[in-house]
Amino acid sequence: MFRTALRNVLAHKARLLMTVLAVMLGVAFVSGTLVFTDTLSQAFRNQSAKSYDDVAVAVSLRPDPEEALKDPGLSQETVDRVAKLDGVTAVSPRVEGFAGVPDKKGALIGVGWSNKGTNFAPGADGKDAAFAFTTGAGPTEAGQVALDRATADKGGYKVGDRVRVATNGPVKEYALSGVFTTEDGAVSAGGSLVLFDAPVAQQLYLKPGYYSDLNVTAAPGTDDDALRDAVLKVVPKAATAQTGADLADEQARQIESGLGAINQMLLGFAGIALFVGIFLISNTFTMLVAQRTKELALMRAVGASRRQITRSVLAEAGIVGLVASAIGYVLGIGLAVALRSGMAAFDMKVPGGSLVLGTTPVIAAFGVGVVITMLAAWLPGRRAAKIPPVAAMNSVHATPNAKSLMVRNAIGAAITAIGAVLAVLGANSGGETGRLVIGGGAFVILIGAIVLIPFLSRPVIALIRPFFVKVFGISGKLAGLNAVRNPRRTGATASALAIGLTLVTGLSVLGVSAGQALDKMTVDQIRADYMVVMASGQGLSQEALTALEKAPGVRAVSPQQAGALELKGSFASASGVTPGAIDGLIKVEVVDGSLDSLGKGQIAVADKTATSRGLKVGAAVPVEYLDKKKGTLTVGAVYKDSEFLSPVMIDRKILDAHDPQPYIPQIFVATDGGASAGAEQALVKAMGDNPAITVLDHKDIRDTFGGQINLILNIVYGLLAMALIIAVLGVVNTLAMSVFERQQEIGMIRAIGLDRRRVKRMVRLEAVVISVFGAVVGIGLGTFLAWALGKTFESGLPGYGLVMPWERIGIFLALAALVGVLASLWPARSAAKLNILAAIKAE
Repeated sequence: MFRTALRNVLAHKARLLMTVLAVMLGVAFVSGTLVFTDTLSQAFRNQSAKSYDDVAVAVSLRPDPEEALKDPGLSQETVDRVAKLDGVTAVSPRVEGFAGVPDKKGALIGVGWSNKGTNFAPGADGKDAAFAFTTGAGPTEAGQVALDRATADKGGYKVGDRVRVATNGPVKEYALSGVFTTEDGAVSAGGSLVLFDAPVAQQLYLKPGYYSDLNVTAAPGTDDDALRDAVLKVVPKAATAQTGADLADEQARQIESGLGAINQMLLGFAGIALFVGIFLISNTFTMLVAQRTKELALMRAVGASRRQITRSVLAEAGIVGLVASAIGYVLGIGLAVALRSGMAAFDMKVPGGSLVLGTTPVIAAFGVGVVITMLAAWLPGRRAAKIPPVAAMNSVHATPNAKSLMVRNAIGAAITAIGAVLAVLGANSGGETGRLVIGGGAFVILIGAIVLIPFLSRPVIALIRPFFVKVFGISGKLAGLNAVRNPRRTGATASALAIGLTLVTGLSVLGVSAGQALDKMTVDQIRADYMVVMASGQGLSQEALTALEKAPGVRAVSPQQAGALELKGSFASASGVTPGAIDGLIKVEVVDGSLDSLGKGQIAVADKTATSRGLKVGAAVPVEYLDKKKGTLTVGAVYKDSEFLSPVMIDRKILDAHDPQPYIPQIFVATDGGASAGAEQALVKAMGDNPAITVLDHKDIRDTFGGQINLILNIVYGLLAMALIIAVLGVVNTLAMSVFERQQEIGMIRAIGLDRRRVKRMVRLEAVVISVFGAVVGIGLGTFLAWALGKTFESGLPGYGLVMPWERIGIFLALAALVGVLASLWPARSAAKLNILAAIKAE
C-alpha cells in the first residue's frame, strides 16, 4: 500500500504541488518565527551578559516624590562609602535621561524612545570602562559631549565639530570631544547615546551632586552576592541592588517579553495559513480520490480492506506533508534571515551573532506540517474507503447523497446559531468578559459557517448569477450552473476566502468605527491650533513651556500636566493647566460654576467624580499631594466627563509646588490667525529647532491617535494577502477538477458551437462566482462580529457607532474577483485546448 501511495503522489505531482505550497507557507511562518525569536533572544542575551560583564553590583534609586524633595538620588557621600568597601575596585556613578542628536538636515537620529544621555564617569586613569573611545576623549567640560560611533557616522560628525543636542527643552550646542563604542542597550536598539560631563548631566536630569545609578566593579575572586549585601548596608533604604549577572538575566527576560508581540503576530500569520490550508488539502484529496474511484474499487475487489484504503490515502498525505515541511523549514530559515535584515533596514539594530537552529523549530515544522496534512486528508480517505466496490466500479464520480447534505446543513445551522447567540450575549455583557465570549462565539460561527457553506452556495450564487447572464450571456449562465454543481467542493474552495475576509472585514469595520470615535474624543475636543509633544514619548520641560509662551504670534498656551492627589481620601488623577487659557484650547463643557475659578486656586471636577464623591461647587475638599503634604481646596466648577481630560483640573503652579519633576506630556497652543506654515515654523524656532519636539496640527493629531489602529489594520491586510494566496491555489484545484470531470460535457458544448474563447470565459466566470461567493460570506460574518465587538466598546469609547467602510468592502470584493480571474488562467486554457472528439469519448 505504501508503494501504491508513493506511485499516486508521483502521478499527481501538479495537483499535489498546490497542497505542498499551502502547507509550506504555514510551516515557513512557524519555523521562521521560532528561528527568528530564538536567534534574537540569544543575541540580546549574549549582549546583556557582555554589557554587565564588568559589573559586580548595580545600585539604583528611584525615590517617590516626597523623598525626592529631600534626597533625589544617590549622593557623592554614598558613592564614596561604596568605593571604600572591601573588594571594590571602582564605582561608576550614572545619571541618565533623554538626549537626541539631529543629522545635518535637522532630523532626529535613531528612534526617540531609545535616544539616551548619560554622564562620563572616568576613574583614576581618566577612562570610563563602559566606553571605548575610537577617536578623541570623554567630555570634561560643561560645553563638551561625546557620541557613540553609529550616531556620529549617521550625522557626519567628527571630533571638534559643534553638535546640537536636544533634551526635553530648547536645543543646546556642544563641542564634540570624542567618539566611542559601547555595549549599551540603547545603542544596540538603534538609538543614540550622548555623554555629558557629570555636572551637566546632573543638572539636566536630576540635581547637582546626585546620581540615580552606581555600577560597582569588584576585584577578582570577590563574591558578588556578599558584595551586594555589603553595598545595601551603606546606601539609602529606598535603593535597590542587584548583581550584574541578575541584572543581565532580567534585561534578557524583558527583551524576550518584548519579542513576544512579534512572535505572536508571526504565529498568527502561520495559524491563518494552516487553518485556511486545511480546506485546500481536504479538497485536493477529495478530488484525487474521486479521480481514482475505479482504481480504489478494484483494490477493494482484490482484497484491500477499508482500513488499508484509508491508510493509503493517509500515507500519500504523510509524504506530501514531509516534503512540504522540509521545504517550509528551509524557507523559514530564509524568512528568519530576512526579518533580521529587515530590522536593520528600519534602523532597529540587532546584535551580531550566528543563526540559532534549535530542535524546537524542526519539531514544530515537521510536526505541524505532517499532522495538519494528514488530518485534512483523513476525511477524504475515510469517505473513499466506504465506497462499495460494485457501486464504485459503476460510477466514476460518486456524489454525496441528499440525506448526507441535509444532515450536514442541520449540523452547520445549529453550530452557527450557537455561535451567533454567544456573540449577541457577549455584545450585551460588554467589557473584557463580553469580548472573550464574543471571541468564543466567533470561533464557533466560523466552524458552523464552514459546515453550512455548501448549503449557502445555492442561494448566494443565485443572487449573483443574473448579473453574469445579462453581461456574459451563455458563458455566464453555464458558469453559474457549474459553480453550484458540487456544493461541497464549491463551499470548501470558498472557505479560504471567507475565513480571511471575516477577519479582515471585522477588524476593518471595527477600526474605522473606532477611528471616527477617537476623532470625536480627541480632535473634536481640541480647540487649540497645535499640540506640542516629545517625539520620544518623554515629558516636556518647563523651559519648553516658557519658550512657547514667549513665541511671536502665540495667543494662548496651556500644558496638560500629569498629576495626582488624594481627594477626600481617594486617589484622583489631575490635569495641571494654565487658568484663563485652557477653556480656549480644549473643549470643556461646564455643568456648574466657572473655569475662571482655577485662577483663584480652586479646582474643577468632572461630573461623575463629583457625583461619586458628593462634591458640589463651593465645597471645601481635603486633599493630599504627591509629597504627602495636606491642604484644602474649593470646588469652583463641575464639568462634563471627557476621555481627554482628567477627573480633576487644577492650576499647574499648585502641582509644581508639590512635584519636583513635573511631567508634561502635551502643551496646547493657539496662534493669531489660526494654524499656518508660518505659525508652525515660529513655534519650532522658539524651541531652538529641537528635532525631538514635534508640533502637531489637527491632521497630525488625528494620525497620531489613529496610528495604532492603522498599524493593526495593516497587519490584518497582510493576513488577507496570505488568505488570497492560498485561495488562489484552492480555486485552481477546484477548476482543474471541474474541467477533468466535465471533459465530455465540454466536448459536447464545443461541438454544438461554443468556441474556445467562450469556453475560457465560462471557466473564468465560474472562478469569479466561487471567489465572490466566499467574499460575500466573509464580509457578512465579519460585519456581524464587528457589530458585536463594537457594542463592548461603547461604554468606554464615547461617540462610538458602527461605520461601514464601503470603499474598502468594494476593494475586498474586487480583490476576490481578481483572485478568481488569476486562479482560472491555467484551468481555462486547459479546457479550451481539449480535443473535441477525444473529450466526447471521455468517460
